[in-house]
Amino acid sequence: MELLRFATVGSVDDGKSTLIGRLLYDSKSIMQDTWDAIEHTSEVRGEEYVNLALITDGLRAEREQGITIDVAYRYFATPKRKFIIADTPGHVQYTRNMVTGASTAHLALILIDARQGVVEQSRRHAFISSLLGIPHLVVCVNKMDLVDFAQDRFEAVRDDFASFAEKLDATDITYIPISALNGDNVVDRSEAMPWYQGPALLEHLEQVEVAAAEDLEDGRFPVQYVIRPMRSEYHDYRGYAGTVAGGMLRAGDAVTVLPSGRSSRIEAIETFDGPVDVAVPPMSVTVRLADDVDVSRGNMIVASARQPIVADTVEAWICWMTDRTRLQPGMRLAIKHTTHTARALITRICSRLEINTLAEDIDADGLALNEIGRVELRTTEPLAFDSYRQNRHTGSFILIDEATNATVGAGMLLGALPETPPEGGTL
Repeated sequence: MELLRFATVGSVDDGKSTLIGRLLYDSKSIMQDTWDAIEHTSEVRGEEYVNLALITDGLRAEREQGITIDVAYRYFATPKRKFIIADTPGHVQYTRNMVTGASTAHLALILIDARQGVVEQSRRHAFISSLLGIPHLVVCVNKMDLVDFAQDRFEAVRDDFASFAEKLDATDITYIPISALNGDNVVDRSEAMPWYQGPALLEHLEQVEVAAAEDLEDGRFPVQYVIRPMRSEYHDYRGYAGTVAGGMLRAGDAVTVLPSGRSSRIEAIETFDGPVDVAVPPMSVTVRLADDVDVSRGNMIVASARQPIVADTVEAWICWMTDRTRLQPGMRLAIKHTTHTARALITRICSRLEINTLAEDIDADGLALNEIGRVELRTTEPLAFDSYRQNRHTGSFILIDEATNATVGAGMLLGALPETPPEGGTL
């Protein structure tokens, strides 16, 4: 069965954790001991009903404050599809956690409180979802039971969001009125909203196209590990292990190893279960080449006919993820791109994004915690990449503080730039 990864996003208290709890409960994906535990906790806390949000809000601070802080992942399956859910926080101060949880999603569930309508955090998370290249957005207008399941209220929220979404790079947006607390239109269609003729949420999740999210045209294989057994029966064996990041790899295909530019062809593709003729994302495989080519961890094996960009001066969107320091020109950081690690120098802050208007402040001199900006940087070794819009795997990277080994930034590559003298010195 296909696997769909989706993230719940939106403002605080819009019902993201409750929706996940309802999905798991109504699809019979909660173990009895888990249900007994949250039922007991809800009773001890004096709540009028079983608090389904407790299924994902597991941290003590989350339960005390009634909010989501960290990203919680949950797995469930139906007869039609498997799912991995990322429950992301709604508070603006935890935007970095939202970016982390949504970065691998095929679909984003944007929850909006029917009473409050589209608020700043709704717009922020919708834009970040679009920036992250999530191909499918589902706007769940929640708490319809608190507005008497009014059709005109749902349509007003829908039209307001649709007006904002015209500025986003999003083409597939679905709107569903729900009540996560009561289960209306979550797993089963609601009798309380006969005016809504669309599918229930789970029905839509089972049908949405997943394969379209992957780049199946351009062969990309970042090498994670070189397999060279030191045993006599495998004397001539040399394989390259990793995860297919793009395209279809076939035995006999002409390939190029980057950044060296050496060419060969694929002799065989092997998996734990044996050899295969074709490998596609996100399969983990071992590739063997016909020629004795120098290949090591961090190199990328690509289709010779459709090669990526190779450059050491690039432009990217960056979400800054630490409050210890600001991102500024001249800053030196480690950069991890696919399986390749190098050092990077921030040469210029091009702009800082204003979330409410989606305008770019070109006078910005740095980025603070949770801010997003367009940045130029130079690396000590060239990166082999595609634009993030083309391939989310080869177009993304993280920035690491070498002193603390903490991840301080997440980036989305836009393209290569001509080399220019850096403002902050040399690497």
